[in-house]
Amino acid sequence: MKVAIIHDWLTGMRGGEKCLEVFCELYPAATLFTLVHIKGTVSETIEKMDIKTSFIQHFPDIEKKYRYYLPLMPKAIRSFDLIGYDLILSSSHCVAKGVRIPKKSLHICYCYTPMRYLWDMYGQYFGDSKFYIKLAMNIVKPYLQKWDVESSKNVNYFIAISEHVKNRIKKHYNRDAIVINPPVDTDFFTPTSDFGLRTSDYYLIVSAFAPYKKVDLAIEAFNQLGYPLKIIGSGQDEAKLKKIAKNNIEFLGWRDNEELRDYYQNCKALIFPGEEDFGIVPVEAQACGKPVIAYKKGGALETVIDGITGIFFEEQTIGSLIEAVKKFENTKFNGNVIRSNAGKFGRKKFFELIKNYIDEKIKKRYN
Repeated sequence: MKVAIIHDWLTGMRGGEKCLEVFCELYPAATLFTLVHIKGTVSETIEKMDIKTSFIQHFPDIEKKYRYYLPLMPKAIRSFDLIGYDLILSSSHCVAKGVRIPKKSLHICYCYTPMRYLWDMYGQYFGDSKFYIKLAMNIVKPYLQKWDVESSKNVNYFIAISEHVKNRIKKHYNRDAIVINPPVDTDFFTPTSDFGLRTSDYYLIVSAFAPYKKVDLAIEAFNQLGYPLKIIGSGQDEAKLKKIAKNNIEFLGWRDNEELRDYYQNCKALIFPGEEDFGIVPVEAQACGKPVIAYKKGGALETVIDGITGIFFEEQTIGSLIEAVKKFENTKFNGNVIRSNAGKFGRKKFFELIKNYIDEKIKKRYN
C-alpha cells in the first residue's frame, strides 16, 4: 500500500509535529508532503522521511515569513500530485486536508482544528495587525472560509484531537469526527524520585509567543504577584512580552527535552493561560507530577481535573488568574494522582488507537 502523509509545514517541533512523528513511525516508507520544510527544525524521525515541498518553499525569506503566504496556501497544497497513493493521511491545522484526492484513495484527516485564523480566533490573530494586513485579510477571508469548508468534503474520515475540536469540526464543516487525543511521552516526562519534594519556588510557562496563547496575561498577573515566573518559548510577540515583564520574570528561550523535563519537575506549577484545542504542555507537566493552573476553556477541560490535578480560573483576566494562583498556594496536591491522570494520554496508547482505526478503515475500503 502506497501512503502519503500531508502536514502543513515543518518549521519546529510543536504539538502537531509530535503527532506527525508517530505517523512517520507508523508509515516510515510514506512520502511526506508539506508546504515548507526548514531543515533541522524537526526530529530525526521526521527529517529522514522522503519529504516533498511546495512552490512556497522557494519564496524569499521563507523561514520567517511563511505565514504571510496564507492566501496562496490552498493553491500550493493542491499542487501536490497524489495519483497512485492508496492511503492519504493529512495532519492538518491549516490547509493540509485540502490536497487533491485521487478517486480511489482513502483520505483520513487527523485534525488539530479548523483554521483558527479564519474562524473563532480571527480577531486575536489580526486585531492588532497593521492596516494593510487587516485590509488584505478582510478581502481574502470569505474566499478562504469557503475553500476551507469545500475542501473538508474531500475527507473520508475526520479524527479530532479533542471533544472541543470535534465540536468545531461539526460547527464549521458539518462533519462528524471521532476523538483520539494527541500523544504525550509519559515514559520520558516523569517525576523526580521524590515527586518534587525539593521543588523550587518558580512557576512555569511553556508556550509559543502568539497572541492567543495569552502569555501577556500571565506576565501582567505575575508582575503584580511578584512571584518568580520562568518562561520557555519564543515567537512573534517576544519583544513585546519582554518589554512588559518585571525582574521576577525570566525568559529562557526554547530548551531541549531534557532541560524542559527538568524545569517541569522542579516548578511549583505550570501556568496555562490560553484557550487551546487540546494542549500537550499541561499533560507533560502532569506526567512530571506537577499541577496546572489553567484557563477553564478548550482542551484543558479534558486534561486537567479541577482541585485534583490543577486549578482553573474562570475568566481571561489578570484578577481571575491572580485569584487562582492564590488558591493554588493554599491547596495540597498528590503528585502520584497527577501523574496517573497524564497516563491516559500516553504515546503507546496513541500509536495503537491510530493504527487500529486506520487499519479498520483500510479494511473496509479495500477488502
